[in-house]
Amino acid sequence: MLIGYVSDERYVALADVVLEFVNDRGESWEARSRATGSVHVELPPGDYVVTLQKAGLGAKRSRVTLPVSTPHQFRLLSDGLSGYVWPKWVRSGEAGEFRVHAIEQYFLELWRYGWTPELVRGLGTHDEHGPRATMQITPDGDYTQTGVEWNKVGYSSPTHKQFVTAPERSGLYYFRARTPSGLRFSFPWIVAPARPMAPLAVLASNITWNAYNSFGGRSNYIHADELPPTPTVNSRFDLKRYRDAEFLSWNAPQYVPLSFDRPEPFNHIEFDEQITDPIVGRQACHLAPAEWRLVGWLERQGLPYDYYAETQLDDGTLDLSAYRALITAVHPEYWTRAMYDRVKQWVYHDGGRLLYLGGNGINCEVEFHGSSMTVHNGQITGLDFAGVGAESRLALRHESEANLVGVVFTPTGVMTGAPYRVVDASHWIFNQTGLKNGDLFGLKSLHRRCPGGASGHETDKISPSSPANTRLLAKGLNPDDGGAELVHIKTPRHGGVISVGSINWVSSLPVDEHVSQVTDNAIRRFLE
Repeated sequence: MLIGYVSDERYVALADVVLEFVNDRGESWEARSRATGSVHVELPPGDYVVTLQKAGLGAKRSRVTLPVSTPHQFRLLSDGLSGYVWPKWVRSGEAGEFRVHAIEQYFLELWRYGWTPELVRGLGTHDEHGPRATMQITPDGDYTQTGVEWNKVGYSSPTHKQFVTAPERSGLYYFRARTPSGLRFSFPWIVAPARPMAPLAVLASNITWNAYNSFGGRSNYIHADELPPTPTVNSRFDLKRYRDAEFLSWNAPQYVPLSFDRPEPFNHIEFDEQITDPIVGRQACHLAPAEWRLVGWLERQGLPYDYYAETQLDDGTLDLSAYRALITAVHPEYWTRAMYDRVKQWVYHDGGRLLYLGGNGINCEVEFHGSSMTVHNGQITGLDFAGVGAESRLALRHESEANLVGVVFTPTGVMTGAPYRVVDASHWIFNQTGLKNGDLFGLKSLHRRCPGGASGHETDKISPSSPANTRLLAKGLNPDDGGAELVHIKTPRHGGVISVGSINWVSSLPVDEHVSQVTDNAIRRFLE
């Protein structure tokens, strides 16, 4: 009898896990998972407590009722160090609960990430009387949809709760956890101001962070529609993205939710990393570690800002009317329709100023359901969306983002890096740079996934949906005419948009003098 499958937090099959099934009469049966993670044992119908054990993973107890209509998905959590804070975004003075998974004592600190990381305060040494009592327990099943709910099991007493009050100063904060054996893990916390303090608001792209988070075995890029019925044994054999040359990540009619209630391993920053260090790693180059380069640079330039999560723009915590300018940066790919419409109204009718310092942004609509989000990818037949007659996934359901920011992602130039060439040196954005038409800038970059310059990784260009007065200022030199296009749009009531059209742009800010000066010019003009 097939009872189910056993897998870890990456939905990888676990072989040779020992399972003991005990019914309500105290009768016991033993089984071991096979190479595919499958569990086969002949059992009479009824309710069972199932105890699972395997070296290197946390033991746990589950409950199943047999027979099962579909195989039960037993999930175990690997030994190690991980964590997140909940809620992941708050306002100053509000509390967050840190949820750390460790199998040994750990020490925790809170840091603020500006140009130089600053220690805010130590949060103590954490251990418990019981063996491995700081180990977390993941639910069975697909918890990418429902959340891992750490600190739920065994944290019933108020003295077990682990709350931290958000500091008064808005910004990007990180918890740093370390163990005596040398393990280290850091995780971000977005702290918005209790009330508006600066004329400039900056958005953290936390919706994109969640879309790329594969903790639990799914992201919007791995098993985007849903987990397959059996765990992965070997990715190159089992995952369609590797074995099927025609496979596209988004070819399903609908997609199950992705929960925010999960650790974000890709957002980890090494404790000794400096803001001018290269950004190493496939994901770090376009998630929170890259966004740190923006907020740190703003502080070096003496440009005060208030920091918000994108989700706080959606829920109304961020009041755009209180700000002169708004920055969204690096890779703000996923937005709700309410966010898009609110910003467009503010820019084109209320005189707001938007600085889009990223690439492949505002490209796809999401909807929130409590602590989860549904991504509306649609059934895409090609990267250029030509098969569905739309410029983007947002355009499939609403309108092209080029209507707002003047540019839209196209696949030309993807996964390359290059400098920009000046097209319109007479524009004020090039003041104090000494650049002339035809000159190159943005040659330096910290981006190591797609090195080569400030135009890269994924790039946006002017399209038929761009406003008629979109002014081209510079263009990247990426292959196949795939360079990002730097544009300016004047809007009514003295509003405006500056778009750089490149994920790589922010990675050049701390090290490229021209990118720094151009960005400084744009922000200061928009704050006037």
